[in-house]
Amino acid sequence: MSDTHHNDIAAYQADPALVRRFGRVAVFMGGDSAEREVSLKSGKAVLSALQSAGVDAFGVDVRGCLLKTVEDPDFDRVFIALHGRGGEDGTIQAILAQAGIPYTGSEMLASALAMDKLRTKYVFEGCGLPTPRFRAMASVDEAKSIIRDLRAPLSVKPAHEGSSIGIRKVNTEAELVEAYNEAAAMDDLVLVEEWIEGPEFTVSLLQDRALPAIGLSTDHVFYDYDAKYLADDTNYRIPCGLAPDDEVRLQQLALDAFRVVGCRTWGRVDIMQDADGQFWLLEVNTVPGMTDHSLVPMAARAAGISFEELVVRILRDTLEDAND
Repeated sequence: MSDTHHNDIAAYQADPALVRRFGRVAVFMGGDSAEREVSLKSGKAVLSALQSAGVDAFGVDVRGCLLKTVEDPDFDRVFIALHGRGGEDGTIQAILAQAGIPYTGSEMLASALAMDKLRTKYVFEGCGLPTPRFRAMASVDEAKSIIRDLRAPLSVKPAHEGSSIGIRKVNTEAELVEAYNEAAAMDDLVLVEEWIEGPEFTVSLLQDRALPAIGLSTDHVFYDYDAKYLADDTNYRIPCGLAPDDEVRLQQLALDAFRVVGCRTWGRVDIMQDADGQFWLLEVNTVPGMTDHSLVPMAARAAGISFEELVVRILRDTLEDAND
């Protein structure tokens, strides 16, 4: 189930009247973040799907100063397929909003908040949503107290990177120091949280609706960058393997997380389940991957939505009357 674009759902053609209202659509991809290569794949897949659906779309590899993207725009709206810093953290969203150019996905505040894993967890905690116990770590001097206060094993992650970049599982103070130094080289903010042992699930959201949950399993220590984008032995379960009531509970938790962060139109929420059956929120992704290994297209397909229809529905929300 690795190629989710070429599926057996009937070919999708967007309504010509809708296509006319879209005008010319720029698909922003690439960027300068650590997730550049994944973003290029996502962007190309989105562009191809939009064009297949009849939309007048073209690709833009965004490099360097983001302000230049709106200096003399030859497009009417933007499909954002940028992952990571600059494209997913509220920066391009603020620039496009200031220029009056409609764009897909979450607005500036939700994008910036979701990109900051630490502050997202503060919001979850403040709203009474379950998330693993955690600490911000600013120096190796804190290793001893963190190992004492939190229960190992621990997950160490740069607070602003996506695609599982820089994440390490650690058991001892020495491992924590080493993992902290690695993460701190990528980010001045490092998050340490208790490691939840158990199955991982991901729930994709589309227009305030939770799509079928996906259960993830891999031979890797966790669902890391390689398992996400390169490996062919990652196992995706749809149906996810939960009892129906538990899946509804999982989907509702994902919707709650999406809403408290303030997200819009589409995204993905990653959740762990412990041995007692309790669900724990990890993070919210506001511009999830749209590659041939990606989870949102996979969940959409399970709901009977082709890749082409998915991207058109995301784009549809950029129209002024989208929520009428």
